[in-house]
Amino acid sequence: MSNVPHKTSLPGGVRAGTVVKIRGLVPENAGRFHVNLLLSDGPEADAALHFNPRLDEGVVVLNSKDKGKWGREERGVGLPFQRGQPFDLLLIATEEGFKAVVGDGVCHHFQHRLPMGNIQMLEVAGDVKLDFLRVL
Repeated sequence: MSNVPHKTSLPGGVRAGTVVKIRGLVPENAGRFHVNLLLSDGPEADAALHFNPRLDEGVVVLNSKDKGKWGREERGVGLPFQRGQPFDLLLIATEEGFKAVVGDGVCHHFQHRLPMGNIQMLEVAGDVKLDFLRVL
């Protein structure tokens, strides 16, 4: 499953308790990659969650896109991804927002800005190799 970009349809939307499990590898020359929870399938789709590890900046950026406009970036503490290393990522939907857990517990929280029930697509793209993706 190393093909990116990769899109998965989420016909039932996302609700509190939904978990996205991703296992992948960050290539040696990686700059950045992203995981988006999108409200539609189009090229200009709005994003309820944009989870964006930026290895070139040493930070994880979280954001949303509403009516074609990006919101205020939130920057996580530290970068739990390393070039040349595998990773496990959980995106957990809660009533309040999304919790991103990397590896053994580096955690980022992102408050809902758009209704999670409107999410229709999951997209993974950028400098990453996907090994496993499942929505529970």
